[in-house]
Amino acid sequence: MTKDQIKVVLKRVPIWPDDRRRELVEVALEIEADLASAEYDATPDELAAIDEGLAGETAGEAEVKAAFALLGKA
Repeated sequence: MTKDQIKVVLKRVPIWPDDRRRELVEVALEIEADLASAEYDATPDELAAIDEGLAGETAGEAEVKAAFALLGKA
């Protein structure tokens, strides 16, 4: 389902019977609660990248300033 399809359906919700609107709200709230409490499981590649980053040296102040200058945020 695309975002546009969702928007079209949601525009019709106000004309649904009360009991069906309540049901939709209950389901949507359950989904939001699940999403809010779900833990993220990193992939093996992501875990390897994290380990690689943690194993390296911390950038010094000059390196950080140079990186931000390259990004145009200095």
